Amino acid sequence: QVQLVESGGGLVQAGGSLRLSCAASGSIFSINAMGWFRQAPGKRRELVAGTSKAGSTNYADSVKGRFTISRDDAKNTVYLQMNSLKPEDTAVYYCAMGNVASFYNIWGQGTQVTVSS
Repeated sequence: QVQLVESGGGLVQAGGSLRLSCAASGSIFSINAMGWFRQAPGKRRELVAGTSKAGSTNYADSVKGRFTISRDDAKNTVYLQMNSLKPEDTAVYYCAMGNVASFYNIWGQGTQVTVSS
């Protein structure tokens, strides 16, 4: 069984930066998709950024140019560098992984990101 452990969330002022990390442990077999989702109160969970083992990346329009996803396959870890944060980025951020590109079936517990104005 694979477990994902996230870290790096917190409180930051608008315009600031945070870096989220997510490490996978357990029975890991050929992880392909790695991504970050977020869910704000009263809203649906949305994909923020995703990456495949082949190197492709995709971002939500709202974060393009501000967020960068990266991965270290040797460490089974995915990162999300978040710059120029806005109050509307406030949400619980979830790490997710999967064995197939763009398919996420393993989820982390979530980490709170709060951006104050």
